[in-house]
Amino acid sequence: MNNFAHVVLKAKEETEIQQGFPWVYDNEIQTVKWHEEDGSGAKSEGLDGCPCDDGSVVEVYTNKGGFLGTGVLNKKSKIAIRMIGYEHADKIMENPETYWEKVVARAVNVRALNFSDTDSCRLIYGEADFIPGLIVERYVLSDSVYLVVQFLALACEIFRKEILAALKNVVKPDAIYERSDAAVREKEGLPLKSGWIFKSGSPEIQICENEINLIVDIAGGQKTGYFLDQKFNRKQIQKYCRGKKVLDTFSHTGAFGLNAVKGGAREVLSVDISEDAVELINRNIALNGAGKVMRAECADVFDLLKKFESEGEKFDVIVLDPPAFTKSAKLIQKAYGGYKEINLRTMRLLNAGGILVTCSCSAYFDENTFYSMLTHAAMDSHRHVQILEKRGAGPDHPLLLGYPRSEYLKCAVCRVM
Repeated sequence: MNNFAHVVLKAKEETEIQQGFPWVYDNEIQTVKWHEEDGSGAKSEGLDGCPCDDGSVVEVYTNKGGFLGTGVLNKKSKIAIRMIGYEHADKIMENPETYWEKVVARAVNVRALNFSDTDSCRLIYGEADFIPGLIVERYVLSDSVYLVVQFLALACEIFRKEILAALKNVVKPDAIYERSDAAVREKEGLPLKSGWIFKSGSPEIQICENEINLIVDIAGGQKTGYFLDQKFNRKQIQKYCRGKKVLDTFSHTGAFGLNAVKGGAREVLSVDISEDAVELINRNIALNGAGKVMRAECADVFDLLKKFESEGEKFDVIVLDPPAFTKSAKLIQKAYGGYKEINLRTMRLLNAGGILVTCSCSAYFDENTFYSMLTHAAMDSHRHVQILEKRGAGPDHPLLLGYPRSEYLKCAVCRVM
């Protein structure tokens, strides 16, 4: 036994870990074994009785003694261990700077297969890139590169220094902004924080995506300021929009609407409930000279869809890209009702043969539930629907087998008859 504590799982709890699932829940742990510092030998206790500090690097074993991998312990969280590697802890901790630079470089190199140096994209996608809780976005400006980072779990927070050093060495950014202000940190026993952590610049930046110029607020915008995961889905809608009347809902920055304009739409309305978002949409409309075709409106999408239906308003293309209606398994049924309502109403608002681009970004609202919801929305709206395309996040959001939550984004392109 090495100097790192050994976490032994209950019988038959190892299967998901062997399949690639990167978390160990507290109720899956049988015992923790460790060596006393006074040399009195090995000790064994349940999770609550072990003296290991939160943030300790531990090794995980099957009930029969098989080695599964290395993780970081956090007794404050229901996710008691997040896996950081599948080699022994002493190999990782012998030189953590070298280890994390290798992991960061591997993630960055994967993006190079599909993204050029001039593309903004997600460089690190948490567990799917084997750095649990870490999100890193690369925003490419005209003359510089900014990184926006989120340390969302203790498992990456304790290696903050090594990870930031690796990002600087591998990516060589001009500045790094931190957005570790998500409530999930509190479940990890971590304080919320945000601000510049390497050099500084303007938090309002301009990027180019799909040959469209976009203003992004990395300090005040949602999550990391922009949703890079929809890049290829936004471009794909262009081919459905020529000469069409388009409704873009939950618009955020107006990016879907601007892609509709680029695709030749004759009229685009982008809607968001946030006044700040609508102000930003209007600035992006002006930046791209799209004012003759596109306009923005501040409204509650649910209320606006009801209003359009009562007035007999019709559209040729509608984009539904709502925020996650559920962030827990307990609220799936409530979310189901919300998703179904907006999809049902938009199906009724489309002209015959119209296109509905409908999305869900909730990891808990899985693919089967999503398409079941669409089926029932079509039935209740008395429409027949063809699924023309099933899409998801771009290749900068790789899927980790055995970890269904990595496949969080669903995007269906539908023809509504």
